[in-house]
Amino acid sequence: MKLLFIAGGSSATVFTIAPLATALRNAGHDVLVAANEPLPDIAAGIGLPSVSIVPQPVFHFMRFDRSGNRIEPPKDARENMLHTGRAFGRMAAAGLEALRDLARTWRPDAVVGGSMTYAAGLLAAHLQVPYVRQAWDVVPTDGADPGAEDELRPELSALGLTGLPDPALSIDVCPPSLRPCLPTSAGPQGQLMRWVPGNGQRRVEPWMFTRPADRRRVVITTGTRALAFQSAGALRGLVDQLARTGAEVLIAAPDHVTEKLGSELDDVHIGWLPLDVVAPTCDLLVHHGGGVTAMTAMHAGVPQLITPEASYMEIVARALSDFGAGIALATQAPDQDQTEEIAAGCREILSDPRYGQRARILSREMASLATPADMAVAVEKLAAR
Repeated sequence: MKLLFIAGGSSATVFTIAPLATALRNAGHDVLVAANEPLPDIAAGIGLPSVSIVPQPVFHFMRFDRSGNRIEPPKDARENMLHTGRAFGRMAAAGLEALRDLARTWRPDAVVGGSMTYAAGLLAAHLQVPYVRQAWDVVPTDGADPGAEDELRPELSALGLTGLPDPALSIDVCPPSLRPCLPTSAGPQGQLMRWVPGNGQRRVEPWMFTRPADRRRVVITTGTRALAFQSAGALRGLVDQLARTGAEVLIAAPDHVTEKLGSELDDVHIGWLPLDVVAPTCDLLVHHGGGVTAMTAMHAGVPQLITPEASYMEIVARALSDFGAGIALATQAPDQDQTEEIAAGCREILSDPRYGQRARILSREMASLATPADMAVAVEKLAAR
């Protein structure tokens, strides 16, 4: 069979679909990933054949409408979610013709897309093949769907549709115990699948997968945009405060952050870290609320301290806090120094074993769900109809 996976947005949208795509490849099927730039290279880097369908990165569609007019993102959380849906709708529309061209020579038996990868449903409807939708993480995105539907009205009308296509199979990766902590707008639960990391790898060193014998370990991840961790002063102050508790601190950072801050933090491991390898060795993960980062920590059973910077990050942070597996700080202003607040939250989590206990409940629950290999069988049966 031929299975087309469509990714869109950030590298996280590739990493989340990678385990299912890999499981289907391992089962002997032909798998291809289609994505906007620069994601095809990321997909190829984790062993998935990939093709480019949209030359622009997602931020282009966040900032400009179809006519090229600049858009200012709204501050209201609900309106911001609708704005996000419209942006992903514009990206879907921009790639639809390229996807149809691809399907003329490489016709899939089913199309798989992530939470807001609206092009997957449109292409599947055009080809009249099954459409599978896999959640990226625990954040419900149905609040974005009306925005995408409005944006895609011309494309939907051309297909004879009055609304977004419904998936033939919806895959949910949220641990059931966490679901009550999500907003009441969360859509119906799909078939549950174990979320496993699908990120890129590099050569690892023993200290990465070895837990310190007599110390706690805290990992701070700056992500690619985390405002709270972009200055050497803020990181230096946080590292020093955590060191006074006896903790070892590791900083997971992309190359541009490492180049900027590495010389001022030369006594700390800073740089790219295989988070899925390191997370099981740590006692706390500090980050900005990215979905893949949060899911990686949940998978490893590690409590989290989150400094959210956007409404969807607030959803992740609040859910984990309400469940007792972490602490959510208030969303920060770009010029706000949260070092003292972050350090205090870290001390609380490190001193109270209940956070770790609650985090391990989520990890065990995730481990009990159907594997990507199990779900691959369901996709096979659907595509064979």
